[in-house]
Amino acid sequence: MAKDGIAPAATIYDVARLADVSIKTVSRVLNGEPNVRPETRQRVIESASALRYRPSLSARSLAGARSYLLGLLFDNPSPAYVTDVQSGLTTRCREAGYHLVVEPISCDSPDVASVVESLTGALRMDGLVLTPPVCDSVAVLDVLDRIAMPYVRIAAWSNLHRGARVEMDDRRAAYEMTRHLLQLGHRDIGFIRGHPGHGASELRFEGYTKALADQGVSLGPDRAPQGYFSLESGVECARALLDRADRPTAVFASNDDMALGAMMVAATLGITVPDQLSIAGFDDSSAAKFVWPPLTTVRQPVIDMAYAAADLMLTRDADVARPLVRMLDFDLILRKSTAPPRSR
Repeated sequence: MAKDGIAPAATIYDVARLADVSIKTVSRVLNGEPNVRPETRQRVIESASALRYRPSLSARSLAGARSYLLGLLFDNPSPAYVTDVQSGLTTRCREAGYHLVVEPISCDSPDVASVVESLTGALRMDGLVLTPPVCDSVAVLDVLDRIAMPYVRIAAWSNLHRGARVEMDDRRAAYEMTRHLLQLGHRDIGFIRGHPGHGASELRFEGYTKALADQGVSLGPDRAPQGYFSLESGVECARALLDRADRPTAVFASNDDMALGAMMVAATLGITVPDQLSIAGFDDSSAAKFVWPPLTTVRQPVIDMAYAAADLMLTRDADVARPLVRMLDFDLILRKSTAPPRSR
């Protein structure tokens, strides 16, 4: 114990002693290097965690070519989505002794390529994780390939041969949710489309329309207004769907933020959910559990997808045979915002 009553910080020697391994093995584990037995790696990680050991980032950077910085580039109007992505990335980064650098960019900006090149040059990151729509920006991908910056894409839509990817089946998820509404007895189902710049938006719309077609239900006129993954666009689209005599009996929104906007509009118009209107969303954001009635939604494993993306990046040199694509599953979360239509 130090004289001031504060215990001295643990050293790499303390970790090696507790894990009963060499200092070199501790260094290899904490640096994410290959050829360490899984049980040894786990023992070192647990020992470092128990001792609250934190290696010096500057010393590690000087000792090798790595900066121990992982970057996230995003351009997304949904705060809940971005927060979940950061949560998953941060968890995996901490396990590997990395720090996460978060940078918002605008894919529509004419100088997005130069902005990305300046960021990567100034911060000297070891790799990047790209979320929609950044992951589909040809300008961004071109500059990263040119400067040989490693990257992993989450939910990519185009140029699927470029880089490693983590994804889920958005088309099938939307199909299953639409089929659930159809099985409840709904035949007039409105759909709030996602941001046109995000590839998942089109996949979700395709899943919705295919589920309708498979049941012989036609898509009614003006039943799929264009949203932008924001609460405000959900409100605007819901007004177009609900403030009319021939409103649908159910609304399926491409994300939870827009579904919450639809719930707000329904309350304003005196339409009770789910007695007079069923509403479903997509993502299973934290807000979906706490609104009333709780929101039926598709659970997109955003945190797990982000964790997997960071893992792909941080282990890219450890296993050359690893798959370049990781597919994660979804779940339908059935809550109280959906029910059979009143006429049934």
